[in-house]
Amino acid sequence: MRTLGLIGGMSAESTALYYGHLNRLARERLGGLHSARLVMVSIDFAPLAAMQANGAWDEAGEMLAEEARRLEAAGAEAILICANTMHLVADAVQAAVRAPVLHICDATAAALTAVGARRPLLLATRFTMEKAFYRDRLSTAGVEATIPGEADRARLHAIIYDELCQGVVDPVSKAEVLAMIARAEDVDSVIFGCTEIGLLLSADDLALPVVDTTLAHAQAASAFAFAG
Repeated sequence: MRTLGLIGGMSAESTALYYGHLNRLARERLGGLHSARLVMVSIDFAPLAAMQANGAWDEAGEMLAEEARRLEAAGAEAILICANTMHLVADAVQAAVRAPVLHICDATAAALTAVGARRPLLLATRFTMEKAFYRDRLSTAGVEATIPGEADRARLHAIIYDELCQGVVDPVSKAEVLAMIARAEDVDSVIFGCTEIGLLLSADDLALPVVDTTLAHAQAASAFAFAG
């Protein structure tokens, strides 16, 4: 079993989900008392969130690159950035280490392709929805994601940062996000494109196929760990 390195804390709420998924997947594969081989750094999210808000992406990339170096030095054979938005700096992180950075978009595209979905609705932070890096990478795999309207994007971003990242799960917010999905036109699936959205919604809430990026990323990482 290969050792996976996790850059967590973005947010701590979803990093806990990664930890649970990876250990459950290892136990399902090996049985008994087995668990995943992991090393993790968990950053303080507040300074990084300030960098995001200020557009200091180069600084944020340097920060995560340094954490990736620490993980590699601790024995990580692959790196996971445990967030969707911070894959905006995935290239900077990859340039800092020899170990592969397992990209969340690739895992998401593979999961969508597996269910025959090609035009998903992307639910995420404003950075992930509005900047090109995420949808462009999906597009190279034949997936053309659409995003909610301006007002819905702003509200969803607030729900993520002001509620979910702080451990608040509000049924009113859940109803709002379900309404956003209902307003979407010409979509065949939904991407939970923020690692916290699975705290608010589940696939059982929707008739459309759903890819929860947190789970898809963990599954891809687990496959890598057991391929060696």
